[in-house]
Amino acid sequence: MDFTIITALIGIVATLSGIILGWSAKAKEAKNEVRKDAELDTTLRTDMEYLKRGVDDIRIEQRSQGQRMDAMGERLTRVEESSKQAHKRIDRMEQKGE
Repeated sequence: MDFTIITALIGIVATLSGIILGWSAKAKEAKNEVRKDAELDTTLRTDMEYLKRGVDDIRIEQRSQGQRMDAMGERLTRVEESSKQAHKRIDRMEQKGE
C-alpha cells in the first residue's frame, strides 16, 4: 500500500473516532443534565408539598382559633347579661334597704 492511502485511512479512522467520542460525550452530558433537572424538580416538589402542608396546618389552626373566639364571645355575652341582672338585684336591695 501506498503511504498516502495509509495516511488517508488513519485520518478517516481518527475522524470517525472523534465523531463517535464527541457524540457519546454529548449523550452522557445530556443524560447527566436530565438527571440534575429531575433532582431539582423533585426537590422543588418536595418543598412545595411541605409548604402546602404548613399552610393547611395554619388554616386548621386559624379555624380552631376562630371557633374559640366565637365561644368566648358567647360566654362574654352571658356574663354581661348575668352581671346586668345582678346589678338590678343589688339596686333593688339597696332601694328596699333605704
